[in-house]
Amino acid sequence: MKHAWQGMIALLLLVLLVGCSAKLEDYQGEQPQLKLETFFNGDLVAHGIVQDYSGKVIQRFTADLKGTWDGNEGVLDEQFYYADGTRQERIWYLTKTADNTYEGRASDVEGTAIGTTSGNALHWRYTLIIELDGEPFAVDLDDWMYLVDENNMINRTQMYKFGLPVGEITLYIGKRS
Repeated sequence: MKHAWQGMIALLLLVLLVGCSAKLEDYQGEQPQLKLETFFNGDLVAHGIVQDYSGKVIQRFTADLKGTWDGNEGVLDEQFYYADGTRQERIWYLTKTADNTYEGRASDVEGTAIGTTSGNALHWRYTLIIELDGEPFAVDLDDWMYLVDENNMINRTQMYKFGLPVGEITLYIGKRS
């Protein structure tokens, strides 16, 4: 009987935690307004970490980013430099599909990333194909970007596999002067 109560309490806590998570609408009045075509236009630099499911930092990186836009179509070229000496390139092809809605495609993204902005925040979800022990491994990303001011952004991404958390990415992105 004791174990049944513990299980019910754990389930109740999980429901409460999920029910209390932030919603994009929570940021509606926040300034400055995030427009990807404005922030991701020009040269930027990023510094970040990757953590495993336990919170241990398993990778550190910097990245050079260059964004260009032509109307509602954008390209974001990302060049990653990891602390272990490896390098990676990701080129995002972005489309503004409505006032606050964007789509993104990249060679290591399965399908299309769909994102929505509200106030100073962007939330998008997509599946990223990473390499794990030399094999492709798909992880689902729950990606949040927060514009701190017109030149600086914080990006937090939760990674999931089979609905279970497997890691987190945190990075700072700033415009180069």
